[in-house]
Amino acid sequence: MSRPTDGIRRAVFQGSLRRRDCSHLDRISVTAVAGTPECGACRDEGTRTVHLRMCLTCGTVACCDSSPTKHARRHFAQTGHPLIRSVEPGEEWLWCYPDRAYLTGLPSGDDPR
Repeated sequence: MSRPTDGIRRAVFQGSLRRRDCSHLDRISVTAVAGTPECGACRDEGTRTVHLRMCLTCGTVACCDSSPTKHARRHFAQTGHPLIRSVEPGEEWLWCYPDRAYLTGLPSGDDPR
């Protein structure tokens, strides 16, 4: 289901409104957060978390690019795990770092677009 905020996010994240394909959907191994989501790196460092994202390859939860430390992006840089999803309440979208693709919908076996 597409929401008005999806268009805004797509434009901001991708730099365009055009839908992009993701060639990494077969790398999804984890779709649900185990326990209460928190950025463990922010907790350990005593830094502020802004929004939480979860790696869809290994399940690591980390803070987004709006956080001062950008742990989710650091996780991608260190591991090469390509996909994250928002774990914020009411948000159902994915981001593919290598393809710079914003995808709507949570992974559930269906192809999120």
